[in-house]
Amino acid sequence: MLEVTNLTKSFGKLKVLDDVSVRMHAGQAISLIGPNGSGKTTFLKCLLGLVMPDGGAMTLQGKSIVGGWDYKRQLGYMPQIGRYPDHIRVGQLFEMIQEIRRGTFEKLDEELMHAFGVAEFAHKTMRTLSGGTRQKVSACLALLFDPAVLILDEPTAGLDPMASEILKEKILAEKAKGKLILVTSHIISDLEELTTDVMYIMEGKVRFYQPIDTLKSRTGEQKLNRALAKIMTTQSVTTKQ
Repeated sequence: MLEVTNLTKSFGKLKVLDDVSVRMHAGQAISLIGPNGSGKTTFLKCLLGLVMPDGGAMTLQGKSIVGGWDYKRQLGYMPQIGRYPDHIRVGQLFEMIQEIRRGTFEKLDEELMHAFGVAEFAHKTMRTLSGGTRQKVSACLALLFDPAVLILDEPTAGLDPMASEILKEKILAEKAKGKLILVTSHIISDLEELTTDVMYIMEGKVRFYQPIDTLKSRTGEQKLNRALAKIMTTQSVTTKQ
């Protein structure tokens, strides 16, 4: 579904992505993890078209997406920190985005909007919202147009426990529909609950990319955090193609 081949990116003398090649398929939910500065964010920005790679290829459904824009209709993106015009009201923001996207989608998915009670704070301006409420807005916008691919950057950060569970249930439901989901998070328990595979990036290279169950089996550990710790310190793992 989404294939990346020999992707490279440098900023000056710093090589941030070094010959990254992976295949991602519909129905997978992938944890994208690695230390700070490992290249995770740059990798996601390349997929989103926010950063142009220096070399390599990226295809979605067999069609190149490098330098393209039409494919973005199939993406839903939830940033770690959503930045919106301060004085726009929440309801106006949703109306504006729908107007911009008019004619590019078949249906709206407002399930999360109802679950989060967006109508109750639709009259408020973005500048008055708490960080957690901004996260709710970002999550609803990411899912609103029923995208085939979801890219979620620290999706539960700042959410209260109830809102976090609502969002996780929605992500699991989207996974069950066969969508491709990429998730970054520092909360390993969330990743273990939500995802099927782990892609570990370090120093711009994919060190391993395997199903969570395979990692647990290889290490003999039942918890993902323990499996990750053991596999990074005791052995190298062949990258899944």
